[in-house]
Amino acid sequence: MEERLDSLEVALKNELKEREFYLSHAKKTNNPVGKTMFNQIAAEELEHYQKLKELQAIWAQKERWPETVPLKVNGTNIARILDDLLSNNKDGKPGPADDLAAVRTAIEFEAAGAKFYQKLCDQVTDPQEKEFFGLLAKIEHEHFLSLKDTEEYLTSPSSWYQKTEGTGLDGA
Repeated sequence: MEERLDSLEVALKNELKEREFYLSHAKKTNNPVGKTMFNQIAAEELEHYQKLKELQAIWAQKERWPETVPLKVNGTNIARILDDLLSNNKDGKPGPADDLAAVRTAIEFEAAGAKFYQKLCDQVTDPQEKEFFGLLAKIEHEHFLSLKDTEEYLTSPSSWYQKTEGTGLDGA
């Protein structure tokens, strides 16, 4: 019981830290792709925080996984949003260095978050608990993949377009 509450406390701190990071970089960047991506992931991290906080309160009071509280979180749509934005922003120039550094830091956050939630998922036996932490692990992994995609776009837009639009070097 105590170990799970400690894990939830770590998760809460991480979600807030990540949200603050994303909001900070959304304010700093002039790149519309970066701004939208950072704001979207910040909103998703806030939702995770709120659900974890709700879970923590119930767990601390009842000393067990809640039976009646809906602890579902929305999935992420960051990949679709980024694809739309990047497809419409075809200037072919690498992104700002600050955005790239922020994306690389975010990649590390999301990889660690996915690993953390997967570890929690693997440690629990309650099916609802397993599903909840598995979903958070999946969403963090999706953030990771979207950020890796964004990293590629920021470092090599032409390679990104070639990969996503399926064009070959032969002009097809």
